Amino acid sequence: MYRIALSYLKEWKDKPGRKPLVVRGARQVGKSFLVQMFAREQFDSLVEINFEREPEAATLFESKSPRRILPLLEARYNRSVSPGKSLLFLDEIQAAPTVLAALRYFHEELPQLHVVAAGSLLEFVLEEPIFSMPVGRIEYLHLGPMQFEEFLLALGRDKLREFLCDYAIDEPMPEGLHLELMRLLRQFTVLGGMPESIKTFLETDSQKGADAVNQSILSTYREDFNKYRTRVEHGRISKVFAKIPLLVGQKFKYSGVDRDERARSLARALDLLCLARVAHRVHHSDANGLPLGAEVNDRDFKVLFMDVGLLCRSCGLNLADVEAASDMMLVNSGAVAEQLIGQHLFYCGQFFEEPELHYWRRQKAGSSAELDYVRAIGPHIVPIEVKAGKTGTLRSLHLFLRQKGLDFGLRFNSDLPSLIKGEYRLLSLPLYLVGQARRLCREVLS
Repeated sequence: MYRIALSYLKEWKDKPGRKPLVVRGARQVGKSFLVQMFAREQFDSLVEINFEREPEAATLFESKSPRRILPLLEARYNRSVSPGKSLLFLDEIQAAPTVLAALRYFHEELPQLHVVAAGSLLEFVLEEPIFSMPVGRIEYLHLGPMQFEEFLLALGRDKLREFLCDYAIDEPMPEGLHLELMRLLRQFTVLGGMPESIKTFLETDSQKGADAVNQSILSTYREDFNKYRTRVEHGRISKVFAKIPLLVGQKFKYSGVDRDERARSLARALDLLCLARVAHRVHHSDANGLPLGAEVNDRDFKVLFMDVGLLCRSCGLNLADVEAASDMMLVNSGAVAEQLIGQHLFYCGQFFEEPELHYWRRQKAGSSAELDYVRAIGPHIVPIEVKAGKTGTLRSLHLFLRQKGLDFGLRFNSDLPSLIKGEYRLLSLPLYLVGQARRLCREVLS
């Protein structure tokens, strides 16, 4: 299964001044698979160490001298480690923080060696005040679940993906292609973007098998909560984890999780889930200028689950439920579509950028005006609505554009793509074009 991030890894490999690369992402989004694919295509040999399975391997790095470390690795793994020809892959590096700190020496003393590290709970280590991160001597790649276009490639629908990449908004979208893309999008929505789920579906042609994989992944996350016990009580994390799929699309209130729990305790549980990238906060921004994060209200936020397929599994939704809906936008009161679009927008930036996403709500008593998302595209602030068919009134988008003096908005729905010009320009895209939204917006705004 092809991952678009592979192209970024290839650029990193040949980049002057390259630093050791750390792949950050939630458990089971395919970090190890991505690096192994990269190694097969680009290197003569791969030396892979998983510090969760082999915690004693950390002792091989105690000298902090790469030229002393390499002979030890070659002896232990019976593999040649040749700078320029070998990839050293340090997996689950959060289990060996001293090795993570030692990456600086690989950059300083042996920069010609390609070193990639990955960790599922790496953010927990980075949060520790006693830990000294090799700032300026490493770089990051942020990896999320597979996207819809990667799903098309996994299905062998390369030409369909090429069509999306080449699509221009002034071209007609044939009804036959639109219906086929919507069919595949419904399938992706229930499967989700976890590589193991998609792989199982491809191998077995069974939605049931993929559902079982997603259920197993959810169980794995719950088992991970034991690793958080020193930080917050296990039961609180479980409560928040169970409620998030039901609260997507709403302003997050801790009383919606458990009225009898203190908000501060539940907030800490949510913090840990966000650190593990199982959930993502979507903060309110006044959106008066860039960067959007400069006007964030930390107490006003929505929450996304990490993957739409896991959300469907948590809510008990299956493919029949999604296909039976008259409009996919209405499934689970629109939360499924908002999750689908949100997780794509969250990871639509450069791979080296820390992912983030914002929304806007009118800060006025009694007001219900709210935009699902707001994103910066180049120098432009783009308001984004996720609406059903042609029926959405877009009242909040109208209000936002007038209030901010802007003349461009973006809508996602289940209808054919269009560019409507009037009081302002409205780019209306079907859900399956979310991966091309950034490009299409730039073309309209240029």
